[in-house]
Amino acid sequence: MAKTSRGRAQDRAQVAGGQDHEVRYEAKKEGVSKDAVKQAVKAAGNSRKKVEAQLGK
Repeated sequence: MAKTSRGRAQDRAQVAGGQDHEVRYEAKKEGVSKDAVKQAVKAAGNSRKKVEAQLGK
């Protein structure tokens, strides 16, 4: 797992639905709206694989 500048572990396997930059990144990557990503996080949880599956990838 990668470390942040503060030394904390960073988990890239999850999408933080409350973090605008993560939602924006996932929306651009999948070619969908930010609202669609937020709905997918609510429906599938914050696992990146589950969110991408929910978005139809």
